[in-house]
Amino acid sequence: MSGNNFVLIFIIVFLMQVREAQNTATDVKVGIVTDVGRENSDMTLLCINMSLSDFYSSRPETRTRLVTTIVDSKNDVVLSAAAALDLITNKEVNAILGPWTSMQAQFMIEMGQKSQVPIVSYSATSPFLASIRSQYFFRATYDDSSQVHAIKAIIKLFGWREVALVYVDNTFGEGIMPSLTDVLQEINVRIPYRTVISPNATDDEISVELLRMMTLPTRVFVVHIAALFGSRFFAKVKEIGMMKQGYVWILTNSITDNLSTMNEKEMETMQGVLGVKTYFPRSEELETFKSRWKKSFPISDLGVYGLCAYDATTALALAIEEAGTSNLNFIKKDAMRNNMSELEGLGVSQYGPKLLQTLSRVRFKGLAGDFQFINGQLQPSVFEIVNVNGHGVRTIGFWKKEHGLLKNLDQKPATTTTSSTWQDRLRPIIWPGDTTSLPKGWEIPTNGKRLRIGVPANNSFKQFVKATRDPITNTTIFSGFCIDYFEAVIQAMSYDVSYDFIPFEYVNYDIAIYQVYLGLEYDALVADTTISANRSLYVDFSLPYTPSSIGVVVPVEESVKRNSIIFLTPLTFELWVISLLSFFIIGLVVWVLEHRVNPDFDGPVKYQISTIFWFSFSIMVFAPRERVLSFWARLVVIIWYFLVLVLTQSYTASLSSLLTSQQLHPTITNMNSLLAKGEPVGYQLSSLLLGRLRESGFSDANLVTYGSAENCDELLSKGPQKGGISAAFMEVPYVKLFLGQYCNKYKMVETPFKSNGLGFVFPIGSPLVADVSRAILQVQESNKVTQLENAWFKKIDESCPDILTNPDPNSSVSFRQLGIDSFWVLFLVAAIVCAIALAKFVFRFLKENPDQRNPRELWERFLQPDRNSYINQVTKCQCSSGQGMPENNREEANNGSGR
Repeated sequence: MSGNNFVLIFIIVFLMQVREAQNTATDVKVGIVTDVGRENSDMTLLCINMSLSDFYSSRPETRTRLVTTIVDSKNDVVLSAAAALDLITNKEVNAILGPWTSMQAQFMIEMGQKSQVPIVSYSATSPFLASIRSQYFFRATYDDSSQVHAIKAIIKLFGWREVALVYVDNTFGEGIMPSLTDVLQEINVRIPYRTVISPNATDDEISVELLRMMTLPTRVFVVHIAALFGSRFFAKVKEIGMMKQGYVWILTNSITDNLSTMNEKEMETMQGVLGVKTYFPRSEELETFKSRWKKSFPISDLGVYGLCAYDATTALALAIEEAGTSNLNFIKKDAMRNNMSELEGLGVSQYGPKLLQTLSRVRFKGLAGDFQFINGQLQPSVFEIVNVNGHGVRTIGFWKKEHGLLKNLDQKPATTTTSSTWQDRLRPIIWPGDTTSLPKGWEIPTNGKRLRIGVPANNSFKQFVKATRDPITNTTIFSGFCIDYFEAVIQAMSYDVSYDFIPFEYVNYDIAIYQVYLGLEYDALVADTTISANRSLYVDFSLPYTPSSIGVVVPVEESVKRNSIIFLTPLTFELWVISLLSFFIIGLVVWVLEHRVNPDFDGPVKYQISTIFWFSFSIMVFAPRERVLSFWARLVVIIWYFLVLVLTQSYTASLSSLLTSQQLHPTITNMNSLLAKGEPVGYQLSSLLLGRLRESGFSDANLVTYGSAENCDELLSKGPQKGGISAAFMEVPYVKLFLGQYCNKYKMVETPFKSNGLGFVFPIGSPLVADVSRAILQVQESNKVTQLENAWFKKIDESCPDILTNPDPNSSVSFRQLGIDSFWVLFLVAAIVCAIALAKFVFRFLKENPDQRNPRELWERFLQPDRNSYINQVTKCQCSSGQGMPENNREEANNGSGR
C-alpha cells in the first residue's frame, strides 16, 4: 500500500472521529510529528487513531477530546524542528506525539522544555535523549540501552572473548555504545575495533568496511543499525561471504522488531543471526487488537512501534482527562520586540506543568503490557531472544532482569546454575552456514596470513628448544620439549591454526617479547619463556605448562671416609669397650662357676686364663670345645649367646651397608647457609632470577651466570675455591634436565622461590590465549606430558629418577653407628644373671666351709674340686671325658664317676 493511500485512510478515519466527538467535551489540541508516507510511520498513525477511537468509545463520559494536527517531517531533522515550532507557535498544541527518529527528537526536546509542552515519543530510542535532562520529554518505548544486559548475557553464555561493534554514524547508532561497552567490560570481553557506517553509505562503501572486518580475526559482531539500512547491509554481508560457518551476528531490537515486515529475499540474507527482540506479554486485549488489525488492514503489518504508539496515545488521553481543561492558553512574549527571533518568541503553555504531573502518574495495562513512566520512560524487564531460520524467526529463549537467560519464562531459576551449559538456557540454534556447531568467535583471518611464531635459534638448553639447519632445503627445523608441547596443544584445540616458526637470535627474551607487543615481527612466541608480572604488561601468557618453582642445586659428597680401619665404624667406641669387657667378664663368671665341677676349666694357671678368653670369644663363631655343666653357668651362657647373636648380626648388617652403599650427602642444605657463608651462587643467563637473588640478600659479587647445563656443571665442579660456585639456582624444569645428566654428582635441596612457570606468549587480548590455555589443561590431564618429559629429560641417563617423585636423586640406605643405646637392655639382663649366679655360688661355697674364714685358705679350698656336687652323680659322656686319654687316666675318671 502506498503512502498516499495510508494518508487518505487516515484522513477519513480522523474525520469520522471528529464528527463522533461533536458534543460538550472540550477540545485539547495535540500535534503529531511524523514522516508521512513511510510504511512504519503510516502504521503508527493508524494505531493512534484506533487508540483514540477505542478510548472515547469506551469512555463516553470524558470531559476532554484530543484534536490532532499531523505535520509531515519528511524524514528531515530541520523540517521536524520547524514543524514542532509551527505547532507550538501557531497551533498552540498542548502536547506533541512523535517525532519518528532520535535525531529529530534531539532538536524538539529543548523546544518542548522551553515552551512547557510535553513531547511523547513512541519510536525515538537513543539513550542520548535522556542525557538532555528535559522533564517534558516522555519516551513511550524502550531505551536502546535497556537491552545491553541481554546482549551481555548471550556473549557471556557462549564464552566469546572478543566482540566487534557495528553501528550507524548518527545519534541513534552512537547512543547505545557507551552502555554496551561498559557491560562488556564487566565480563572482560574485549572490543578490538568498531565499524562505523554512514547512514548515507553506498553499497560499495559498505563492501569496503565488510572486507576490512573480514581480514581481522574477530568473528562475533553486534549490529545496531536501522531496519531499512539493515536490509542493504546484510545483503552485502551475504554477498561477500561473511554469513558462513564461524561467524556470529547479534542484532539489537532496531532490526529484530521489524523482521516480520521483511520479505523472503531479505530474510534469506540473515539466516542464522541472533537477535534481541522487544517482548510484549500475551494478553486477551493484544490478541483482540491484532485480529481487528488484520481485518481492517490485511496488507499492512502491525509492528512494535504501532503498539507503542497506541499505548502512548492512550496514556496522553488519560493524562489530559485527569489534568482537566483549565489554563489551555499560552503566554506569549512581547511581540513588539522586532529583533526577537521566532524561537526566542516561543509562547509558554500554562497547561504544560499540570499535564506533566498527570503524565508522570499515569498507569494502566496497555497492549504492550503494564504502562508506567519511570524517570520519563518505560522500563522493560523481559526481552525475547530470537534466531532467524528459514522464512521466519524462532524464539530460542528469553532474558529476564532477575534471572538472566531462560528457555521459557516460567522456567525456575533454581534449574540454571553457574555450571550449566548454554543448552540449559537456550533452545537449539541454527548458526550462519546452516550449522548447529557453536562458533568459537575467532579464527585466523581469511586473507591467507599465517601466525608468525618466534622461536629462539640459540637456546643453550637444547632439550627445550633446538634449531638445526637443513642443508638441502636451507630451512630451520625446530625440535625440543617446548616445540613438541606446543604442537600437542595445537592438536588438542578444536580448530586448526596455521603458523610458521620464525627463528630469532636474541639472547634476552625480553627483546622478543617486545617484538610480540609491537606486532611487527611475531604474532606469538614459543620458547622456555618465564611468566612474570612485568612481562604481562606487554603481552598475554597462556597457562604455565611446567611446574612453578625454583630449586637450589648443590654438589654431593661421600659422607663416610673409606680407609683400612673402616670395619670399626659400625660400632661406637663405647660399644666396642663394653663388648670387650663383657667377653672377659662372661668368661670369668663361667670359669668361676665351672672350675670346681668341670675338668675342662681346671689345670695350670696359664691354661685356665687362656681357657677363659678362648671360651668367651669362640662363642661368636662356633661352639667351644669346653662343655658347661652347672645350671647357672649354662643360663649365663644362654643369655650371652643371645646377646652375641644380636650384636654380631647388627654389626654385619651395618658393615655391609657401609661398604656397599654410596653415602652421598649435599654440601649445602639450604639457601640460608649460602647467605651466611657468603658463598658464590650461579643463575641462568637471561633468566628472571637475578632480581629475586638480589632481593634475598646475595651481593652482585657472589652472583655468577651460566649459559648451559655443561657450563653449570663446570662451575659447580670447580667449587668456590677455584673460581666456581657452591650452588646453582634454576627453575624446576631445568633442574629436571640438569639432574637427568648429572644425578650422581648433584641434588636439589630446596625450592626457596615460587615462579610462574613457563608459558607461551601472545599479544595482549589475543583470543588464542584462552583456547591455548584450555588445550594445555587437556594435555596436562593426559599422559602426553609424561611422554614428552621422558623423551627430552631422561634419555641422557635413564638411571636418574624424577626429582618430583623422588626428591633425592642419590637415595641410598642411610647409615648410623650402633651404640650402647641399642643394646643396653641385653647387657643389663646378662649382668643381672651373672650377679645372681655368682651370688648363689658364693653363698653355697661359704655355707659348705663354715670354719674357713682366712682368704688364703678359702682360695685354696676354691681351687680344689667339689666332690659333693650333684654333677658328680651324672653319668659322663665317654666321648668328652675319656676319649683320647691314656688308659690309666680313663680308669681314674671312671673310678671318680662311680663314687
